[in-house]
Amino acid sequence: MDRSRVAFVIPAFNESSTIFDVIAAASAFGQSIVVNDHSLDDTATIAEAAGALVVNHTINQGYDNALNSGFKAAASLGVDYIVTLDADGQHDPALLPRLIAELENGASLVLGVRSSKARFAEHVFGLYTRLRYGVLDPLCGLKGYRRDLYESIGHFDSYKSIGTELMLRAVASGVGYKQVRFQVRDRADAPRFGRSLVANAKILRALIIWILS
Repeated sequence: MDRSRVAFVIPAFNESSTIFDVIAAASAFGQSIVVNDHSLDDTATIAEAAGALVVNHTINQGYDNALNSGFKAAASLGVDYIVTLDADGQHDPALLPRLIAELENGASLVLGVRSSKARFAEHVFGLYTRLRYGVLDPLCGLKGYRRDLYESIGHFDSYKSIGTELMLRAVASGVGYKQVRFQVRDRADAPRFGRSLVANAKILRALIIWILS
């Protein structure tokens, strides 16, 4: 696999404890693009030292805008495939060649399926997408896309979809996809969205906007 054909978009906010290892693992398969969402720690410095292309936000813009910035940067590199990857180390690096292989074999979209979900709202969202589209885990941060799929829509997110809009638009239009199950690894930090009522409300909001769109 030619590494120049793959970019990994890694949104990061205060991930100094894990970001180096995540980039080191991904670098064997492609170019890492870390979107430093105005971290207050050494995330950006460590990411640069690890060999990542770092996109810095001067204010915290949130997960979806970090993905927007990362996809724009990846598309500008002219890569064939863009893989989203969490900065917290929960995704086993052994999964990456599996996702890339599915894309090379013709899938336009590859979706990770976690062994467990943290929040009630994730189960609700997942039930909806499973019944309507066959998608088992819409909120998993590990996904692979052909670049032309992204370019056909022109953006990754437009309504704070918690990383789901591009995927949902693709499957709703009949794009072929594959799903890859994996065991979630323990994370070394607190969840980005937390497990509070606010976090669940954000997820349910994204689902309702999609249903009504």
